[in-house]
Amino acid sequence: MSNTLLFRKEVPDNQKWDITDIFTSDEAFYATIDETLKKAKDFRNQFENQLSAPKSIEQALDEYSQILIQVDRMANYAELRLSVDTSDEAAQTVNSKFNTTFGKIISQLAFVESEILQLSEETLNDFNKKTKYPHFITKLKNRQPYQLDPKVEEALASLSPTLEAPFELYGITKMLDIPFKSFEHNGTTYPLDYATFENEYEDNEDPEFRQKSFEAFSNALKKYQHTTAATYNMKVQQEKIEADLRGYDSVIDYLLQEQDVTREMYNRQIDVIMSELAPVMQKYAKLLKRVHGLEVMRFEDLKISIDPSYEPDISIEDSKEYIYGALSVLGEDYLNMVEKAYNDKWIDFAQNKGKDTGAYCASPYFTHSYVFISWTGKMAETFVLAHELGHAGHFTLAQKHQNYLESEASMYFVEAPSTMNEMLMSNYLFKNSNDNRFKRWVIGSMISRTYYHNMVTHLLEAAYQREVYKRVDNGESLTAPLLNQIMRDVYSEFFGDAVKLTDGAELTWMRQPHYYMGLYSYTYSAGLTIGTVMAQRIKNEGQPAVDAWLETLKAGGSKSPIELASTAGIDITTDQPLRSTINYISSLVDELESLTAKIEVQ
Repeated sequence: MSNTLLFRKEVPDNQKWDITDIFTSDEAFYATIDETLKKAKDFRNQFENQLSAPKSIEQALDEYSQILIQVDRMANYAELRLSVDTSDEAAQTVNSKFNTTFGKIISQLAFVESEILQLSEETLNDFNKKTKYPHFITKLKNRQPYQLDPKVEEALASLSPTLEAPFELYGITKMLDIPFKSFEHNGTTYPLDYATFENEYEDNEDPEFRQKSFEAFSNALKKYQHTTAATYNMKVQQEKIEADLRGYDSVIDYLLQEQDVTREMYNRQIDVIMSELAPVMQKYAKLLKRVHGLEVMRFEDLKISIDPSYEPDISIEDSKEYIYGALSVLGEDYLNMVEKAYNDKWIDFAQNKGKDTGAYCASPYFTHSYVFISWTGKMAETFVLAHELGHAGHFTLAQKHQNYLESEASMYFVEAPSTMNEMLMSNYLFKNSNDNRFKRWVIGSMISRTYYHNMVTHLLEAAYQREVYKRVDNGESLTAPLLNQIMRDVYSEFFGDAVKLTDGAELTWMRQPHYYMGLYSYTYSAGLTIGTVMAQRIKNEGQPAVDAWLETLKAGGSKSPIELASTAGIDITTDQPLRSTINYISSLVDELESLTAKIEVQ
C-alpha cells in the first residue's frame, strides 16, 4: 500500500499517454479553436436557408461532420489534459477555453438539424434512401415532434456551456475542494483522497482498516453534501425545463430519446435486476461474511475479495500476456490495435496527485482511442484494462467503417463491447488454470469487479436516478437529506438484512459523475447483459459468433441498439437475455461456494 503519490511531473514517461497525436501543444489547440469558430460561421453563411435539395443537404452534412470532428478533437484534448492532473492551471485554462467557445461554435451549427426537420416527410423519406447518413436522419425524424423553433434551438445551443456548468462544478468540488483528513490505524497515519480510497483502501482485507477509512472518507464527503446536492439539483432542473419546453411527458422520456431506447426497455432493466438479482447478491454477501468471519456484514465490506491474501500482483509489462491471451479470440486485427495501445502510448497507467478517479476510454474520431486508468499492480487491473480496450476496439472498428455522424453507438449499447471483454478475460484465466484458489479468485473477481460494479453498483445508481427524476417530474427540488434517503432506500430494498448500511452509505450518490450524463448508469447492466450472452456464444460457437460480433462493432451508430444486438444474434426486445445473465451470475455464486468448500477441507 503506497502512502504517497507522485506529482504528475515526477511520473515516468512510459506510464503516461502521449496526446500529441491530437494536438502537439496547447498553442496548436488554441489556434484550432479560433479557426473552427471561423469555419462554423463561414459554414452558416454558406448553407443557412439552403437546405431544401438532397444535393445541398448532403454537401452540408459532409462539411458539418468535418467541423464536428474538430470539436470532438478539441473536447477530448481538453478532457485528457485535465483528467490526469486536475490541479494543472494550464489544463484548467484549456478546458475553460473549450467550454466557453463550444457554445459559440454549436450555435452556428444549430440551423442544420432545424432546417432538415422543416422538410416534408416525403422529402425526408426520399433523402433517407440516398444519403450516406440514413440512421442519423432516422433519429432526427424521431425527434421531429419535439423540435423547437430554429431561433430557440440556436439559443439553447449557445447556452450549452452554462447548461454543462453543473458537471464542471461537481468535478471541481470533488477533486479540488473537498479536504480529506488522514486517519490512524495500528500506529500508522494514512493519507486519504478519492484515488487512494477507491483504488487501495476500499477493498483492504483488514475490517477495522476498512471501517476507519470509510468513516474518514464519508466525514469529508458529508461536509460538502449540501453544495453537491445544489449542484446536482441545478442539473436535473435544467433537464426538466428542456423536457417541458420540448413537450416530453417526463424527463426520462426526454433523456431516452437520444439513446434510441423505449421506456419499457429502460424500466425492465432496473425492475428485473432489483427483484431477481437481489437474492443472488444477498447470498454472495452472506458468503463473504462467513469466509471473512465477520460478525456483521457492513456496507463498506462489499468490495472485499473472497480471498484478499491470494490476489496476484502484476506489472504493466506482464499484463500484456493476459490481455493478448484473452482478446486473441477476436482476431489478428483486433490484437494489432491492442498492441498499438501499449506500444504507441494510448494508455495512461500513472497514479499521481490530482489525477481523476475511475477509468475511461476517450476515442477522438480525428486520431485513435486513449485509455485512462490508475495501475495499482493488482491482477484485477487486467479486467479494468480489458474493459477499456473493449471501448477502444469498438470505436476503432466503428470509426474505420462509418462516417462521423454514424460512428457512435447508442449509450444503451456502448458498454457491451467493454463488459464483453471482461468476460473474455475471465474465461481465459479460468481455462488456463487447474488451481482451485486461482479459479476461486477468478470467479470472485468476476462477481466483485465485473458484475458487482457494473450490474449492481451502477444499477442501484440507476434505480436511485429513476426515483430522482420521478420527484423532479412531480415538481420537487432536491436536497441532500432527500437524496440521502432515496439512496439509502434503494440499497435497503436490494440488500435487505444481508448488509448493514452504516453511516456514509447514503452519501454514495456524491461519488459518481454519471448523474450528470443523462441516463447512463443503467446502460452498464444493459451492456453487460449483451456482453454476457455474447461471450457465451463465442465460448460455445467459436468463429461464427466472433464474426457476428465484429460485424456488430463495425456498425457503430449506423443501427439502433435493438438492431445492433440482433446483428450479434441477441434479442433485447424480450427479457430473456437479462434473465439468462442473472441465471449465469447465480451459477457463479454457486461455483464460488463450491470452490470455497473444497479449499476449506484441503
